Amino acid sequence: MGKKALIVWGGWDGHTPERSAGIVADLLGRHDFEVTVDSTTEAFADERLAEYDLIVPAITMSRIEKEELTNLLASVRAGTGVAGFHGLMCDSFRNEPDYQFMTGGQWVAHPGNIIDYTIQVTRPDDPIMQGITDFPYRSEQYYMHVDPSIEVLATTTFKGDLFDEIDGVVMPVAWKRRFGKGRVFYSSLGHVADEFAVPQMATMFERGALWAAR
Repeated sequence: MGKKALIVWGGWDGHTPERSAGIVADLLGRHDFEVTVDSTTEAFADERLAEYDLIVPAITMSRIEKEELTNLLASVRAGTGVAGFHGLMCDSFRNEPDYQFMTGGQWVAHPGNIIDYTIQVTRPDDPIMQGITDFPYRSEQYYMHVDPSIEVLATTTFKGDLFDEIDGVVMPVAWKRRFGKGRVFYSSLGHVADEFAVPQMATMFERGALWAAR
């Protein structure tokens, strides 16, 4: 029997949540996951949530009910993995610091909107990053508030074109961490589903999701 994954999509349409969820479902299916896709946070309140090996949230902003969040956090602490990307995981449920405590970071800005920037690989020996070297990227460059306990896999360096005070700031792009017994992986790449066509972006997420799964 393969592993079980839950993908829950929703929120702001500009992040193409439904298409992105479909791509992730196909990706996990190729690794013999039994994938459930849902479009409401009510899925997080399921009493069987902790039976999933992996949860992929794909929800921008939006809201989550107290019992849904409590059950989600308890399931991850008990060993269910979480993997996500861009604002579909780290700009979700802005009024819920307990959720951000789990993810390890929260989006706060993307100066210049869609721009060209570079991804620097900081852990080339990590299995998630193996064979991936620094690469150019075109998307939103996420400026984030991050947890000091995260294990940073890749970074990006900001220029001071718009805000001189962030010139030279090195910002985590991808990381992994523990939350209780659960593993958490995040990549800030993936503003729209089309970005999965970038091999490095897709490979990082694929490997990160497989690492995070119980």
